Amino acid sequence: MHRQYLLGFDVGSSSVKASLVDIDNGQCAASAFYPETEAPIKAINSGWAEQDPEMWWHNAKLALKKIMAETGCKGEDIQGIGISYQMHGLVCVDKDLKPLRDSIIWCDSRAVPYGEKAFNKLGADYCLSHLLNSPGNFTAAKLAWVRENEPQLFEQIYKIMLPGDYLAMKLSGKANTTISGLSEGIFWDFKERKVSEPLLNTFGINKDMIADIVPTFGIQSNVSAEAAAETGLAEGTPISYRAGDQPNNALSLNVFNPGEIASTAGTSGVVYGVLGEVGYDKKSRVGTFAHVNYTDIQTRLGVLLCINGTGCLNSWIHRNIAPELSYAEMNELAAKAPIGSDGVSIIPFGNGAERVLENRETGCSIHGINFNKHNRAHIIRAAQEGIVFSFCYGMEVMQDMGMVIHNIHAGKANMFLSQLFRQTLANTSGATIDLYETDGSVGAAKGAGMGCGIYKDNNEAFASLKKLVTIEPEPNMAQQYQEAYIRWKTILGKQL
Repeated sequence: MHRQYLLGFDVGSSSVKASLVDIDNGQCAASAFYPETEAPIKAINSGWAEQDPEMWWHNAKLALKKIMAETGCKGEDIQGIGISYQMHGLVCVDKDLKPLRDSIIWCDSRAVPYGEKAFNKLGADYCLSHLLNSPGNFTAAKLAWVRENEPQLFEQIYKIMLPGDYLAMKLSGKANTTISGLSEGIFWDFKERKVSEPLLNTFGINKDMIADIVPTFGIQSNVSAEAAAETGLAEGTPISYRAGDQPNNALSLNVFNPGEIASTAGTSGVVYGVLGEVGYDKKSRVGTFAHVNYTDIQTRLGVLLCINGTGCLNSWIHRNIAPELSYAEMNELAAKAPIGSDGVSIIPFGNGAERVLENRETGCSIHGINFNKHNRAHIIRAAQEGIVFSFCYGMEVMQDMGMVIHNIHAGKANMFLSQLFRQTLANTSGATIDLYETDGSVGAAKGAGMGCGIYKDNNEAFASLKKLVTIEPEPNMAQQYQEAYIRWKTILGKQL
């Protein structure tokens, strides 16, 4: 039987991944990523982080070539293309659609003063009620840095794009973007439902630099003859979905509706929840962006909480306290300590300033150790509990915005491999946790299927999404976890 596929790309800062999804059964037929060692990030000065956009294109082509060869897929077998990408980056191109400079990517912090200056000039009321965020260190502020520091280059800019927009442009020859993308760059005015002219004026940005807006789901553009010749894709293949990596991760976990949460707990931790009405945090401790299914008639916002000090604390504990143990053995050892780690608490914020703490830098600290009764089992458990408590602390901010959290979706990976971690999260938050087998590039492929009409809705697209395990809260344990959490919050409060 002749197979037909959907193609998904995931443009990360470490690699570009490509996946083919078999339309008939919804399963991933093949995946590959390039480079196989981590892609370089250029850091010319402290706090800078840049990548060559052409490198993403090169790596995307190599990953695509591998999966097409593995499956025997021909270009005409691919019915739609979806793209997920690292958020908040800036790509500047000239009239020939050539990059004028390397992309200033998400982890580059040089634009912070520009965002703060714009926040003060525009005023907190306007920024939070219209943009739902401080301009901060997002894409618009990065463009303001280019304007001030590279004025000759700035004058040559024809269009600005996000990393996913750039890959779509290389495939199609057309520069366009989405409302979701503009909102993550802090260009979108949610009250006026258009690009924010006050923001553009404050930063001195010409509105003509903003690429044409296309829907997140829909025929955004088509593969050009030139790209077809380079890639083996068929000319005219629709590019029908695009989203930043965190909204796309939520899509990959079938998180579309108010009250649903998508979470990851790798090096850093993310809690991404869907809000059904326009809302914002007055202290700007979380980011609020248009979710993938946001439209003029349906408000769906993605509220993004990022905790820097999560999995990197667990890996630090592994390297320095239990180097001879595997992570699975660490989890077994931690489970031998009682709930609340017998009075030991760890504040996990040892990886720089945390937005949820209003950009304060508390560092990581260990509290309550008694040399006569505590051992490394207590410390390992306290680290996992501290990470969970940081999640719950941020989720309280989301609840204050009106979000009701009843269900958390996550991939079974990283910290979620720990039974102790996930049970602690369920019991402290009171939410049911569903773990899935998921992948960002596979999600992007299924998003493309929704965008070109192969799937009628998200439930059909993700009917084959495999739920691996459900973790329910244990009501009889709730009090013990709450006592440990309150103790943790009290210690944190003294440091803020």
